Amino acid sequence: MQPVVSPLNKIEQLKERSAIAELGGGEARIEKQRASGKLTARERIDFFLDDGSFEEFDKFVTHRSTDFGLDKQKFPGDGVVTGHGLVDGREVFVFAQDFTIFGGSLSETHAQKICKVMDMAMKVGAPVVGLNDSGGARIQEGVVSLGGYADIFLRNTLASGVIPQISCILGPCAGGAVYSPAITDFNVMVKDTSYMFITGPDVIKTVTHEDVTKDELGGAMTHNAKSGVAHFAADSDEHALRITRELLSFFPSNNMEKAPFAPTSDPSDRADEELNSVVPESANQPYDIRDVINKVVDDGYFFETQEHFAANIVVGFARLGGHSVGIVANQPAFLAGVLDIDASVKAARFVRFCDAFNIPLITFEDVPGFLPGVNQEHLGIIRHGAKLLYAFAEATVPKITVITRKAYGGAYCVMASKHIRTDINFAYPTAEIAVMGAEGAVGVLYKKELLDTTNSEENRQRIVNEFNEKFANPYVAAERGFIDEVIEPKFTRPKLIRALNLLQNKRDTNPPKKHGNIPL
Repeated sequence: MQPVVSPLNKIEQLKERSAIAELGGGEARIEKQRASGKLTARERIDFFLDDGSFEEFDKFVTHRSTDFGLDKQKFPGDGVVTGHGLVDGREVFVFAQDFTIFGGSLSETHAQKICKVMDMAMKVGAPVVGLNDSGGARIQEGVVSLGGYADIFLRNTLASGVIPQISCILGPCAGGAVYSPAITDFNVMVKDTSYMFITGPDVIKTVTHEDVTKDELGGAMTHNAKSGVAHFAADSDEHALRITRELLSFFPSNNMEKAPFAPTSDPSDRADEELNSVVPESANQPYDIRDVINKVVDDGYFFETQEHFAANIVVGFARLGGHSVGIVANQPAFLAGVLDIDASVKAARFVRFCDAFNIPLITFEDVPGFLPGVNQEHLGIIRHGAKLLYAFAEATVPKITVITRKAYGGAYCVMASKHIRTDINFAYPTAEIAVMGAEGAVGVLYKKELLDTTNSEENRQRIVNEFNEKFANPYVAAERGFIDEVIEPKFTRPKLIRALNLLQNKRDTNPPKKHGNIPL
């Protein structure tokens, strides 16, 4: 006859099991994790979520493998902590890989735990945040661990555009593991402690004989500045988690909702006299487009994403009159604001995110065209530039454009022009809307005349001035209705807020279809 265990003893047993699970791979491994400048999985979750809000799932799950002595190595939780909690009072699902258990490697049960929170997030319409810190697939489990990755990738894909997904890379993320963060909406990496790559430095040296360090190959700044895989480079785990909390504040919880309203004391009718002189008199003189953005948005606060990648275009989130908006802006201070391959792809992905989650788009345009060059053409500037055109044209959220200076050629069309369903298009008096700049246009239109003239330089300058007077202004477009209003720059903020208020109940749809075929 089995002895009767009192309820009190059963509660003590629960507490004991919980304490063992919360210890992860043990004190020694926890200390090693901290010594490397990283928080533990549970410390990360506690820091990220509102105090006391975490509810854990599958705390006692263990792997079911018996090969290679794994049956003698079992840890409750199996290397990942999963559950849900609150961020600023809003529900968020989270998983945090625990590097102290099997190096955070992904097993069949580890993957099942992640899939469970992703499935639940889809059911209730809440974001998923992954805190990645893993050595990759658990080799001892073979194909079932690979299958676990594919199960996660499928859910990432199905959830895309339905609920926001953010990946924090807080340690290694290699091999197949990188494809889940690649599908998610935003990636946050930590300098010096996180890295991502398909194949590591040792394999690369063997195959291609190239010597490269982990950080050079796939560190935070590599992916923020060179590849564009990551959107933020944080200084520490804590910094990465603060960035993630703030990022979530600009999003709705799912694609059926609107982003949360944030009351502001910044007057909606505030004018800024400095905006009248922010665009230089000379058409070739650079200026920082952030000087325009910061003077227009609530409290002068612009939350930029991917600031280190494709600096010729600026994207990020802000608020206007308390409402979350996505901002896309050409940057005259870098490469004169031209559109190239990286800028087009960076902006296109951002536009599609905003459209998926009902975030209005504000475009500040100062673009002399697409970047010329054999390299750009051969690498597919046509195809990549078309991605941005496609993204803007497909978007049905409120779209407002402000042309501050140049809007030349095909780039004028691409940057949320009236012709691709942009709702309201403003222009500053300094706007120049034309097929090309005056110098180039005159060279084409008056080539023979200039060659035949004895005083060609004086004549050329006269024709350039005539061309500028006739075409390098916003009024020809305004006469056609392609520009709704030419505005005094100082009134940009009140104009944008009134336009947003007008468009709050906008309804626009795309033709019925399974999906379009964006030029990937």
